[in-house]
Amino acid sequence: MAFENILNEILAHDTIIIHRHSRPDGDALGSQIGMKHLLRHNFPNKTVYAVGDSTDYLAFMEDEPMDTIPDEAYNGALAMILDCGGPKLVSDGRYALASRRLRMDHHIFSGQFAETELIDTSFESCCGLITQVAVELGWEINAPAAKALYTGIVTDSGRFRYDSTTARTHRLAAKLLEQDFDSDEIFRNLYADSFENKKMKAEFLLKTRFTPNRVAYICTTKEELAAINASTFTVSRGMVNTMADIKGTEIWANFTETEEGVLCEIRSARLNINPIAVKYGGGGHAKASGATVADFDAAMRLLSDLDELIGENR
Repeated sequence: MAFENILNEILAHDTIIIHRHSRPDGDALGSQIGMKHLLRHNFPNKTVYAVGDSTDYLAFMEDEPMDTIPDEAYNGALAMILDCGGPKLVSDGRYALASRRLRMDHHIFSGQFAETELIDTSFESCCGLITQVAVELGWEINAPAAKALYTGIVTDSGRFRYDSTTARTHRLAAKLLEQDFDSDEIFRNLYADSFENKKMKAEFLLKTRFTPNRVAYICTTKEELAAINASTFTVSRGMVNTMADIKGTEIWANFTETEEGVLCEIRSARLNINPIAVKYGGGGHAKASGATVADFDAAMRLLSDLDELIGENR
């Protein structure tokens, strides 16, 4: 049976605690919440939790915020880590306390850190991978699971726009849409934006600068971040695509200084920028990656590498 190792890990544990990467996006939360409902529905005798940080951007998703559990809950438990490319990115490091670890991911592989791993970069989203697992294992997909998984597929495929979208993406999305949930509600929430946020995007767009090879970038200092009435996620990941679709720009990056370092969100229309993110301790996908570096000096070295990448591929 395909995915037999996944099923065996689940069957071997009475308690399953689901993790994903910190500062979650729609795919991270969708895979986590979707898996939580899949397991509770198909394995009703198991205790299933979902843990980690939250984000205001996706507060509309059901089962947000996460469960609060004590350290003792990890005794004999399986930690399931979803949509996460490296150990430093896992939200809630207590996954290391579990008896076993199982990871399912679609990011470019950068090293094993769970006893059982299923990594498939051909999927546009971790939610797509989980949906495939559910279908092949014969699990019943209930409406709450379908809604969460569909949200993750929609967001990580760029509303089915990115080139990671395939015929399989649409088939799996169609499978989820067989369940009774309001897909219009998902899109209304994803596209809804306050006037204040639209104004912020305009202000960030005006901050855009360009390298000699037209890598677009924005820098936000700690002081500027403190003065903005928005979360770090909103300023960092939420603002990076204000630079998307600028004619003549194939790579764009958003640098946000925090107490933990400078958050680097990197995007590309054509070239694989993932090796550069990995070089600076990050990871992700070929055209959407990120890293956290010590300071703006390191961020500017990363930016210089991106500029050189453009120059080498003209």
